[in-house]
Amino acid sequence: MLELQNISKKFGNKTVIDQLSLKIPDDSILTIVGPSGAGKTTLLRCIIGLDKVDGGKFLLDGQPFDPYVSRNSDGIIGAVFQDFQLFPNLSVEENITLAPMQVLKKSVDEAKQDAKRIMEQLHLLDYQDQYPYQLSGGQKQRVAIARALAMRPQILCYDEPTSALDPELKNEVKKIILDLKKTKITQIVITHDIDFANEITDQTLTVKPVK
Repeated sequence: MLELQNISKKFGNKTVIDQLSLKIPDDSILTIVGPSGAGKTTLLRCIIGLDKVDGGKFLLDGQPFDPYVSRNSDGIIGAVFQDFQLFPNLSVEENITLAPMQVLKKSVDEAKQDAKRIMEQLHLLDYQDQYPYQLSGGQKQRVAIARALAMRPQILCYDEPTSALDPELKNEVKKIILDLKKTKITQIVITHDIDFANEITDQTLTVKPVK
């Protein structure tokens, strides 16, 4: 279980997150909703470890855990970003295998074997030799998820995974998230789409701007 205790984050004199406490049970889906500027993305960046918190602490399975310190280590927390952040000069397979080889020090064969399993799970095998510019938005989304899964995270975070996707592709992303829940991955999803949140969530956190 991931636990946040009195987490605070400021930018200059502006408080964005003010002593937030939250428990996220294992294998569950937490959705984070709220208006623009309420701190959803900032909170996600703190959980991922891209931003350092100014106060409070994290616990992972009851033990102190600092996402900021651990962000470059093996897969505790993975992330799928709104703009996908795929490497345009790498094929789908290369996008998925790069981090496991560089960070987890997997061999080429092992990384490719894992990538093949994940691509099969996400219906990407037909696209493994294609490049991001050849893919649709939904396909890029699946590649971004596959790349995160290749690091075998305990927790997978998404920043607006259905933005700019049509209803059919939204349903595809919903199915992926619900299927991943069955594989015992804890998931945290930022979304402005309340209907989508209600269809996938076990727990919803509604954030509001700090006054």
